[in-house]
Amino acid sequence: MADVSVRPARAEDAERVARVQLSTWRTAYARLLPPEALDVPEEQAAALWLGAVERPPTPEHRLLVALERAELVGFAASGPAGDEGLDPGTTVELLTLLVEPRWGRRGHGSRLVAASVDHWRGAGFTTAVVWAWERDPATKGFLTGSGWEPDGSARGLDTGRGVQRQLRFHTDLRET
Repeated sequence: MADVSVRPARAEDAERVARVQLSTWRTAYARLLPPEALDVPEEQAAALWLGAVERPPTPEHRLLVALERAELVGFAASGPAGDEGLDPGTTVELLTLLVEPRWGRRGHGSRLVAASVDHWRGAGFTTAVVWAWERDPATKGFLTGSGWEPDGSARGLDTGRGVQRQLRFHTDLRET
């Protein structure tokens, strides 16, 4: 059995989180996003993640990392929901869930979600939401396989290659 774990991110993880993010985006979203969106300097992304660790916007914002042995292989970021019509006191948003493709299908995404759910429940959240690209069957399949369901909300994001739709999924934290 591989040595795997999930823990809160530390300041020294910011560069590796940025590498996972950019590597995953370049692999998974090359058809959806324009090259300039995928060509973010690693130092810029790392600085943003360092800020998320050292100065989260609220006490309920979390950045968790998945490890296999000593290798940081994925991460999950979450915080109170910001969408209109959602109560940020009871609804949390999974802002980002990424596992570097070469480390996929080893349970890291599931472990990240499970650790996030433990935190969310402990913080009193009763519902979680997440946005997924309509043209991303892997993420949508992972979510539905994990008990998340579309809630009927959609949005269009102008990516520079036209408007790409995202669908919102939700799960009841009291049932899972």
